[in-house]
Parts: sequence; C-alpha cells; structure tokens
Amino acid sequence: MRLATFPPLRLIALALMYAATMPASAQQSFPAKPITYVVPYTPGGTNDNVARIVTKRLAEKAGQPVVIEYKPGAGGTLGAGLVAAAAPDGYTLLNTSIGNLAIAPQLMTVKFDPFHDLVPVAYIGNSLATVAINPAVPVRTLPELVAYARANPGKLTYSSSGNGTPGHLAGELLKRIAHIDIRHVPYKGSAPAVADAVAGHVDLVFDPLSTQFIKQGKLRALAYFGGGRPPDLPNVPNIRDAGIKGWEDSLAGAFFISAPKNVPPAVLARLRQWIGEILAEPDTVAALSRVQVDVQTLSPEQASQRIRQVHDIAARVVKDGAFQAN
Repeated sequence: MRLATFPPLRLIALALMYAATMPASAQQSFPAKPITYVVPYTPGGTNDNVARIVTKRLAEKAGQPVVIEYKPGAGGTLGAGLVAAAAPDGYTLLNTSIGNLAIAPQLMTVKFDPFHDLVPVAYIGNSLATVAINPAVPVRTLPELVAYARANPGKLTYSSSGNGTPGHLAGELLKRIAHIDIRHVPYKGSAPAVADAVAGHVDLVFDPLSTQFIKQGKLRALAYFGGGRPPDLPNVPNIRDAGIKGWEDSLAGAFFISAPKNVPPAVLARLRQWIGEILAEPDTVAALSRVQVDVQTLSPEQASQRIRQVHDIAARVVKDGAFQAN
C-alpha cells in the first residue's frame, strides 16, 4: 500500500499553523512549572508573613509549588528590579510592599520604572502600624515623645525596615510635622528593625510587626495608624487623635502582588481569579488580620492609583528636604 504524501507547501502551512497555536496552548496549561514568588525583604517581617499566607493557598489553587525567594536590599528595590526584568510569563511574581514602588525609587537609583515595568496582579490589603518605643525611654504618650525629642535633639533613634519604606517615611513625616530631630537607622526588613527596638539598640520603630511585642510588654505603643480598624491593643489612640495634625494614614503601608509588564492577559486573568478567591476566604482574612493587614478589594487600576497616591506624598516630603536615604 502506498502512503499518502503532502506537497511541500502544505507541510509548511501545517507547521506554521501549529506554531501559531503554541502560545495559546502554553497559556491554557499555565502553570506547568513552579512559580517563583519574590519577597524583597529579609525573612520574618510583615512582607514575609503576608507572602507565606498567600503562597500556601496559591500553590493549592495552581497545582504547582510556589517558591518564596528572598531578595532583600535597597528598600526592597533589588527584589522589585529582579521581577521587573524577569520573563513576562506569570512564573515570577513580587510580593510588593508599596514602599519599594512608591517611595524608595525617589531616594535611590533603580533599574526599573515602577509605573511602567510592573503591573498589579492583585491588591492584598492595608497595613496597620504602631509608633512603638522601648520601655526604657521615659515616654508614655506621643505628646511626651514630642516634648522629650525637643528637649533632647538628635538623642533618640528610630528604626525602619529600610530606606524608602513606609516606616522610614512615617518617621520622617513625624519629624517634619512635630519639628523634632530623631535619627533614622535603616535595616533590611521589619524583623531586625523591630528586634533592635526590643533590645534597646534603637529607641523607636514604626512597623506593623511591633504589635506582638507590645502585647508581650517588650515595647510600648504610643499611637497607631493605617488599616481600617484599631489594633488589638487597649487604650492606644490613632496618631491624629494623639495630636499629630496633617498625618497620612497610607504611610502604614500596603501589600499587593505585581508581575512584569506584558504577562499574557489569559495568565493574568487566571492569577487574579485565584488570588481573588483566596482573599475572599475567611481563614485568609483572619490570618492576614493577625499580622496586622486588613484585606481590601481593589481593582488593578485602583491599586495603581494607590501607588501613585503614596508616591505623591513621598515626593512632597522629599521636596521639603526632610526625607533622604542614609
């Protein structure tokens, strides 16, 4: 029996048709391998806590491992730059703290454009932070802190999770509004920043992670800011109610997930669907609440607007000359 043969031109046409269906096929099978989830700070901080909660469920939804990769440094911009330069295929995601897109790039040279090289995948929620002080400092309220700092200019120090982070901006804004001089000590993440406040190596810290140490009596809360609720701490006032007028609650920070630009729409849609389902789960909401993050549903466009809002606040403080990298 003679086998049928195809003319060469028809073979070429079939090959081209097959090639044309490859990208769609690849998108249909997403994810076909593990997803890398970049945390741009050291382990143990709020960014890491959020990542661990989200990635556990994301791996179950995706049917593939979601591997956390730590890339700390430069106020979170090293990790953000790595994700911005990654292949736009949905396999590399950034656990974004708003500071590494809205604040830090204004203070240091970065190799990415936060408004054009990354795209929001999903908004996770707003942080709830405290102004916390080591109990050895003779201060019990925010007005007392202001008075003490004015009487002792340059004596007090405050820590943050790094240059260009929300904690850094919060400290600098408090200095500007209250006309006080407190020295900034940057770290590579929340965990070491809060640990050194507990140990007394620095006096103050502005960070969501401090709440657990306040409950243990290792730090003293002077005020809280951010989030949509007061913290689970008795008799701690909102920073505005404590006498700081013109305060910006968005400086407590926020978390969302970003991807490199040009990720295929079908892949983005799938990721957004999974993450939306995860953030609607009561167990996820409760777990994030325990690490001082209030889940909030924002569209990708609204998430971009939030980045711009904090960027503009930081720009005003930087312009006033009261905010600079150490």
